[in-house]
Amino acid sequence: MGDNVVNSVQNIDLNKQEKAAKMKGGKEKKPAEKSSVSEMKPWPAYIQERLTLWDKLKVQYTEELAAKPKTDIKVSLPDGKVVDGVAWQTTAYDIAKGISQGLADNAVISKVNGVLWDLDRPLEADCKLELLKFNDSEAQQVFWHSSAHILGEAMERVYGGCLCYGPPIDSGFYYDMFLEGSGISNLDFPYVETLIKGIVKEKQPFERLEMKKEDLLEMFKYNPFKVRILNEKVNTPTTTVYRCGPLIDLCRGPHVRHTGKVKALKITKNSSTYWEGKADAETLQRIYGISFPDSKQLKEWEKFQEEAAKRDHRKIGREQELFFFHELSPGSCFFQPRGAHIYNTLMNFIKKEYRKRGFQEVVTPNIYNAKLWQTSGHWAHYADNMFSFEIEKDTFALKPMNCPGHCLMFDNRIRSWRELPLRLADFGVLHRNELSGALSGLTRVRRFQQDDAHIFCAVEQIKDEMYAALDFLRSVYNVFGFTFQLVLSTRPEKYLGDLNMWDQAERALAASLDDFGEPWKLNPGDGAFYGPKIDITIMDALRRSHQCATIQLDFQLPIRFNLSFVSESGEKKRPVIIHRAILGSVERMIAILTESYAGKWPFWLSPRQAMVIPVGPAFDEYANEVQHRLYDAGFMCEVDTDAGDTMNKKVRNAQLAQFNFILVVGEKERTNQTVNVRTRDNIVHGEIAVNTLIEKFNTLRDNYTLSSEEQF
Repeated sequence: MGDNVVNSVQNIDLNKQEKAAKMKGGKEKKPAEKSSVSEMKPWPAYIQERLTLWDKLKVQYTEELAAKPKTDIKVSLPDGKVVDGVAWQTTAYDIAKGISQGLADNAVISKVNGVLWDLDRPLEADCKLELLKFNDSEAQQVFWHSSAHILGEAMERVYGGCLCYGPPIDSGFYYDMFLEGSGISNLDFPYVETLIKGIVKEKQPFERLEMKKEDLLEMFKYNPFKVRILNEKVNTPTTTVYRCGPLIDLCRGPHVRHTGKVKALKITKNSSTYWEGKADAETLQRIYGISFPDSKQLKEWEKFQEEAAKRDHRKIGREQELFFFHELSPGSCFFQPRGAHIYNTLMNFIKKEYRKRGFQEVVTPNIYNAKLWQTSGHWAHYADNMFSFEIEKDTFALKPMNCPGHCLMFDNRIRSWRELPLRLADFGVLHRNELSGALSGLTRVRRFQQDDAHIFCAVEQIKDEMYAALDFLRSVYNVFGFTFQLVLSTRPEKYLGDLNMWDQAERALAASLDDFGEPWKLNPGDGAFYGPKIDITIMDALRRSHQCATIQLDFQLPIRFNLSFVSESGEKKRPVIIHRAILGSVERMIAILTESYAGKWPFWLSPRQAMVIPVGPAFDEYANEVQHRLYDAGFMCEVDTDAGDTMNKKVRNAQLAQFNFILVVGEKERTNQTVNVRTRDNIVHGEIAVNTLIEKFNTLRDNYTLSSEEQF
């Protein structure tokens, strides 16, 4: 009986709702939109054509492999242990399995003599072997690259277009595809993800095959983009492809053993882009994804993304009225008064350090004749990224970097060895012509400033200057609460300059890193063509990595500008330039700090340091007096005398607005010339004299105290 009554009541409610909807001319809700995509049946013809050629060439490869001499080899492990193997037969996976099945299962990729190597690829000679798990950054890149291939297979089977590039990125991967007259919708994601689950379940092996260029051109003749890559970028008679299932792709590799290693994969977004980022080229469809070897890691990543969305600097920038962008000046930020306070405080912080560390600040032009950039070599490689224009039949451009201007400054007169090292610092405004589609908040802009400096020094001064630069960045990042990682990138295959100078410089950089005392890694062959460098990656509060600082040696600019100084012996010598930035782009650093602090700015940097709140209108005058005294002492202090809110509401509003300190005043405080102090986290510090408060505030600001509210 009870159930009947409930059902009757529910029916009455439903009937009423239906009648009400009809009376209002309302429409019933449409069911959620669904994607119309499905797997192509049959698959595109090019898939089978690729497989036919693959099968033929794979037989040849297998025969060649079987004919290789199977000699005994020694495989050295990181712990010093040496394992026996057989050339062209034993694999890294075999070695791992011989140690433990768990190690073999958890290894993502191997390194043979420092080179990434497929776990199932036979070892060829005596070697040093490392096994990398997913927690290694290089292993993550391999894992995400393999995941891109899985995504590419699904895209071919669903859309049938031409795959282009599918690389790993900082956090995940993407694949680009050219589709004739159609696009990709986020409504397609569930279907594509379901197909991917099937691909993973099949544990399709990743197989490597080296092919001749003419065979590759035949294999990929259906895809004009792969043909372009082969013709324009492959300069060797052979290169490699990788297969998983029906997908065969032009690829250097290496990859995970099979698709089953990717236990969790999520498509995150899609967008359109241009072939190789060129606005006049074909439009491509891009799908982004993220993947992990464990479903728990994906769930953790999703939670992390939720937290990151709350901290998005664009969101906090709007809410705290720090900055905004406008369509009439895309890629150039409008910093409002509070945002400008943060901007200027950061620059003043660095300028204060400059005085202590022997840097001299200079001001240089914004516009230069293109001849400058031709001399520096930037025009040949960077002209498309510069804003250029014609003045009196000559081509000029806004500067995208400061180094060529500093070379002119150094060359303005004869320089003596006594002046070196000459440390020139410049906060000049820079402009780079980023594509509109690449612009992203403060992290990718067209107009920005850097804490840019160039150190002109003698070769024998490199070690000390590098150490000083490292010490500088450590002191700055400690103030921000950042940890950091250091990597020394050495001479690439294609380099310019004297080999002995390269070797001497690399030894100096390694010695400065050793003396510095922080852990560092070597990244052989990843230096710039004009000099070795130290890459610095900072970690924020969410454990995300960002590369901001630059410490880069440059042998080439002094040659291109024919720079020299008179040595102690009276002969002319060539200086070396060290490019050095710590904040990097001030705009980008503000984005990173905003998200790392989640808008809860430390006192020294905060645009809302204190809010004065009277307990009632009778004390408005004293509240204003306190605000003026604090403001005149140099602090970002405001007062809330809005009679429409209660005192408690004002306190709460100030806490939500992230004022570091809330100063409540009433009769007792007015009489004693004091304030009652509490923090945004509701820590109550009690009554304190205004003069004493100013002294405390000065100490907190001058010491760059991170947890000022607790250490008050």
